Amino acid sequence: MPESNELDWKKYEAITKYIYEELGKASGVKIDGFGPTCKLVGKSGVPHQIDVLTSHTDGIHPYRTAIECKYWKEKIDKSIVMKVFAIIEDTGIDKGIIVSKNGFTKDGFEFAKYKNIRLVELKETDEKDQNGKPEQIDIGTLEIKTTMTIHRPEILDIIINYVDESPNDKEEINIYRDAIKLPSGNVIPLKEYAKAFQDELHAEYKLFQSITKSYEIKEGILINKATNTSARINGLTFTGMLKKIDSKQNTTISLVDQVWLIMNAIFENKTFKITEYGMIVQDRK
Repeated sequence: MPESNELDWKKYEAITKYIYEELGKASGVKIDGFGPTCKLVGKSGVPHQIDVLTSHTDGIHPYRTAIECKYWKEKIDKSIVMKVFAIIEDTGIDKGIIVSKNGFTKDGFEFAKYKNIRLVELKETDEKDQNGKPEQIDIGTLEIKTTMTIHRPEILDIIINYVDESPNDKEEINIYRDAIKLPSGNVIPLKEYAKAFQDELHAEYKLFQSITKSYEIKEGILINKATNTSARINGLTFTGMLKKIDSKQNTTISLVDQVWLIMNAIFENKTFKITEYGMIVQDRK
C-alpha cells in the first residue's frame, strides 16, 4: 500500500494492484506485471503497456486480465474502451477491466457492455453517516482481561494569547487540525505543542493536580485550517491534569477502521469498501 492516502495516478495504480491482489488470493489470481515496465508485444509487433496484468487458471487453461487505470477528472468515454479492446485483441489477453476515478459516460458504458469489458469505479469516499462523521467499519473487538494501570494526561483548557482583538478569538481551536507558523517560516502542528505539554504532565507526575504551562511564541501566526483564516499570536497556555486509572475488570474495546475508498464493480453489481489501513470489505447491503 502507498505510504500516504493522498492519491496521484501512480498511487492509484498501486492501490488498484493491491486490491486485485488481495481479492484474488482466494481464487488463485496472481499479479504478472504492474506499472510502466509491464509491456506485452501484440501480434502486430507493437508493444502495449499494461497498468496491471493478472493471471489465474481453472486447472486446465490459464487466463490473463489487463487492468487499465484512469485517475482522471473526466468520465471515461468509448475511446478508452476501444483502446483497451484493441490491446486485448492484439495481445490475446482474455479479459479487460477499466478502473476509473470518476465513472463512465453513457457511450463508454454501452460499448464496454457490448465488448465484454468490465467497468469499475474506484473513488475516494465522501459518504457520511447520520452524525456527519466519516463512515467506519467495525473490524472486531478487543477484550482485555488483565489488570491495568493507565496514566493519562488530559488537556483541560487552551488559551491563545492573541496580538489583536479579532473574530478569530472566538473560533474553536482544534489541536489535531490547526497549526502555528513561526517567523522562520516553519509550520508546526498545534498537536506538537499539546504533545510536549502532555509529556511534561508525565514528567512532573502530579496525579490529579491541575497544572498550567505557557509557551511563548513571538510573532507566531495561528492557522485555522477549517476556515482558512489566520491570527497573530504571542503564545499559548495549556491547562491539564495527569490522571491515573486502575482497572481490574474486563474491558471490551471496539476496533474500527475509517472507510477511505469505495470500489463499485459495475457489471458484477459488487461494492467493496477499502479502509485507510488497507482492509477490504465487501458491502453486503
